[in-house]
Amino acid sequence: MTRIQPGSGTFAASAEPTHDPELLRARALGALTTARERTALLTSCVADEELTAQHSPLMSPLVWDLAHIGNQEEQWLLRTVAGREALRPEIDSVYDAFEHPRSERPTLPLLSPVEARGYAADVRGRVLDVLERAPLHGGPLVDAAFAFGMIAQHEQQHDETMLITHQLRSGSAALTAPEPPRAPADAAALPADVLVPGGEFTMGTSAEPWALDNERPAHRRELAAFRIDTVPVSNGAYLRFIENGGYDEARWWHPRGWELVREHGLTAPLFWRRDGATWLRRRFGVVEPVPVDEPVVHVSWYEADAYARWAGRRLPTEAEWEMAARFDPATGRSRRYPWGDADPTPEHANLGQRHLSPAPVGGYPLGASALGVRQLIGDVWEWTASDFLPYPGFVAFPYREYSEVFFGDAHKVLRGGSFAVDPVACRGTFRNWDLPVRRQIFAGFRTARDARPEQR
Repeated sequence: MTRIQPGSGTFAASAEPTHDPELLRARALGALTTARERTALLTSCVADEELTAQHSPLMSPLVWDLAHIGNQEEQWLLRTVAGREALRPEIDSVYDAFEHPRSERPTLPLLSPVEARGYAADVRGRVLDVLERAPLHGGPLVDAAFAFGMIAQHEQQHDETMLITHQLRSGSAALTAPEPPRAPADAAALPADVLVPGGEFTMGTSAEPWALDNERPAHRRELAAFRIDTVPVSNGAYLRFIENGGYDEARWWHPRGWELVREHGLTAPLFWRRDGATWLRRRFGVVEPVPVDEPVVHVSWYEADAYARWAGRRLPTEAEWEMAARFDPATGRSRRYPWGDADPTPEHANLGQRHLSPAPVGGYPLGASALGVRQLIGDVWEWTASDFLPYPGFVAFPYREYSEVFFGDAHKVLRGGSFAVDPVACRGTFRNWDLPVRRQIFAGFRTARDARPEQR
């Protein structure tokens, strides 16, 4: 097995604006290097035959992700930024994520593991030469090293995708990591939920240097007061929903969710099974009892919505989630992260694949928001009630296919990141989205409710 060690450094783009080219180069180099170290880990811990296999029709073969990472890096940093000739133009269509659905990718003329590694390494060597000489000003792609940050985020997003594939693969464990820290002593005494006062706050960003197009622009939102769970919903709480017949009663479920329950015989989160009176889960090749104090993970939006209805609550809207995470009532401003503007550290949040599971609920008190809400960043992606829609004034950049083509009511928004997300691709404004049926992703949730009139 390959043991995961905390990286030599994870890099988020600093909120402090800088025009110092050497500092910008250092940030970009750090982000690219951290991503490539993780890619190497995820593709070297199994035999080449496992890299070319498709472990689930929901996911690509790992070797496709590896070459796709190199191809995107070549297209954006070598061809677009540096204006160089294409190295392998004949493979562009093979690694076009929009041209070929994941289920079909094993049938394509993919590069072998040796070829894919060589191609990605060749591209990276040339990219480092470009980074060393690029002016890093003079246009939106190069200002603040944006294109380099975009590619580092893209690679980390595919690293998370590859980690999902590792969770779906059968066989013995290929990865191991230290367990997350225990919850602090005050976790059991935390209030069930926190009041978020109504009013205006700034949502999104126009200043974060590596923010992606769907996070922009910053705009004012006005919300009524609401209450939101202090911590994510735990396995123990979700077990009570199961034991109370949650999967047996249509009244809790969205009609499409109830169809899926009946069609697929759903009775629990993905990777759970009952062994007598004990619930077990499979986690990266290891079967273990379900830990009741961890946030529930591998649940669809429909499952999260059904639990919330059963609990007499609801999922928070995306705007509510962001207000709970970023709004500081003492200053009236929106922070970069729940804890403030400083980049995340291991004391703030469970990020960067340092661990292979969420930390117990109530953990990371130093990462709490100004309102006292914990674990809003890291541990599990959190489903929200909101469809994935553009902000007022949205402009697609640098290509429509990153966000714009997904806008509409087909996808639900997730916020906050998971233990599988690197800090470079996670911040208080970062928006993720997926189909509401998805269960293989590292997604959980927390619930909310309207504040009573006397609490407003």
